[in-house]
Amino acid sequence: MGLLGATRDPKVFLALVIAFVVAISIHEACHALAATRLGDPTPKLQGRLTLNPLRHLDPIGTLLLVVAGFGWGRPVMINPQNLRFGVRRGMAVVSAAGPASNLAMAGVLGPLVRQIAGDEQGLLFGGEFLTVLLLAVFNLIPIPPLDGFGVLYGIVGPETAMRLDPLRRYGPLILIGVVFLGPMVGINLFESVLLPPVEFLHNLIVGG
Repeated sequence: MGLLGATRDPKVFLALVIAFVVAISIHEACHALAATRLGDPTPKLQGRLTLNPLRHLDPIGTLLLVVAGFGWGRPVMINPQNLRFGVRRGMAVVSAAGPASNLAMAGVLGPLVRQIAGDEQGLLFGGEFLTVLLLAVFNLIPIPPLDGFGVLYGIVGPETAMRLDPLRRYGPLILIGVVFLGPMVGINLFESVLLPPVEFLHNLIVGG
């Protein structure tokens, strides 16, 4: 899986690359916009309040996309102390803004995919649609540095949040281990975790 699997068809490969770059740019820009709206000027000062993909692409996240079919952008630096609603609640809103933007993008693409399904353009837009859905669902996994952890951390109680804190240090290693080593022990992140919600959202937006 991953973009490497699409290299035999240059049109499909280009469509998926464009979808990922656009989706990541919107995703990270929405994190920056949410933080700015909640009172933190840090993203704007660091030039992240933009749709310029060069500001948002992350080397490891992009490599994972090419190899595994899902990835992430460069995290937006935020000062949680500046956020309204408190540190944890504010960060939960900022974290949710990224996946929400991708789901909104999928909602825009969905009717187009449904309308032109079956022809070559339908296949291209269908691939872009699935890429956007994968990005949204993958980032909702509650393991740092993914957005799902920020959302979870913000909605649980203080004691549970304290127990989750150590994950910040080891979360990236756990995530990479699951992606690359999981299949060796029968854990397929794509089939077990990502595929069911992606199929559900696909059927909900486009139709079964």
